[in-house]
Amino acid sequence: MSTPIPTHVADRARRLRRLGAELWSEGRGPILVAVAGGWFLSLGVRMIYPAVLPQLRAAYGLDLTRSGLLITALWVAYALGQLPGGVLDDRIGGGRVLVASTGVSAVALTFVVVAGSVPVLFAATILFGFATALYGVARFTILTTNYPDHGGTAIGLTMAAGDLGNTLLPPLAGALAVALAWELGFAAAIPLFLLATVGIHLTVPGDGASGGSASPSNGSGPGFLETLRRIGGALRGRAVLTVAGIQTLGYCVWQAFTGFYPTYLVEAKGIAPTTATVLFGGFFALGTLVKPLAGSAYDARGLRRSLPVVLLAITAAMALLPLVEGLAALTAITALASGVLGYGTITLTYLTNALPEDVQGTGLGSLRTGYMLIGAGSPTVVGALADAGYFDEAFLLLAAVAGVALALSLSVPSTGSA
Repeated sequence: MSTPIPTHVADRARRLRRLGAELWSEGRGPILVAVAGGWFLSLGVRMIYPAVLPQLRAAYGLDLTRSGLLITALWVAYALGQLPGGVLDDRIGGGRVLVASTGVSAVALTFVVVAGSVPVLFAATILFGFATALYGVARFTILTTNYPDHGGTAIGLTMAAGDLGNTLLPPLAGALAVALAWELGFAAAIPLFLLATVGIHLTVPGDGASGGSASPSNGSGPGFLETLRRIGGALRGRAVLTVAGIQTLGYCVWQAFTGFYPTYLVEAKGIAPTTATVLFGGFFALGTLVKPLAGSAYDARGLRRSLPVVLLAITAAMALLPLVEGLAALTAITALASGVLGYGTITLTYLTNALPEDVQGTGLGSLRTGYMLIGAGSPTVVGALADAGYFDEAFLLLAAVAGVALALSLSVPSTGSA
């Protein structure tokens, strides 16, 4: 006789099937898959830089400070591209923006592979960062437009796809760098970006919206001054300002941690480079679980009851990392640190929904440019501290930053829980 399935398990399975059907309904499923696939590449290839940083240092004679500057250059360009990406999203439509992003990314990677000198490497990296920035805003507005009732879940799934890219692509690139050449990891991504360009063009409507969803303004929206007024009005509330501050602090931690974690494991903890890239990939593998869970928690419980839990995990991980030794302990800390991958699912879904729909792209682009410009400097700070012999202290500084974000999350007004 077979054992009956517990009622709560059967109920959860039914809810998951119903959610899956809703995510795929009304022609929205292919859009979600295409957007997630492009983000798989956009984020995954950016994370190749930390994975091959030891080989880049050897090839170009970079110290840790200049290595940090290279990572900062990538993310400053990514930050500066957010506002233009948001404006283009409002004016020409998210689908067209995603096609441009993936196409230019393929061109930029070609220059990275054939660079041959430090100036060209920096210039190609900046172009790649700017190109992938165009993807950042449009994916949020496309998903919140198409999934008004399940925006957190759809965004969480898409962000998890990016972590799947981080799980697979950096370890693969790291292994190729050790065995053959660092250029191969970047070169392999070029045809994938071209394939994504074609796939998005065929699948995602130019305005980014399925047949049953509202469309972006595509040039018919408010003028520049009116746009600024409406964005300013949306950002004036205490809850939105607090969440924007949390997003900024969390991004500083994310940038510095992901930029230097493999190098820290090799140089401060004595871990083999291949093992370090596997741990780095495992960190992002956990993100494929953390981000959908964070998005679902936001949809079900709101910001005030989901965000503090994630930030507590981040703070603990950063504080404990300098204190532990050995592969087993570092694996456990890596798992705990994966919380840094989930906070943005909550904060960015909230911030996107807080903006008026017809200026959503420009507003989110402005926010992302601001917090990313601030966060982009954190790898340089960590690199300089490491060169000065304070690698461990740099992670304690990240713990303090995460702790401030945690304290802020406990003070978000009740309007931030919706």
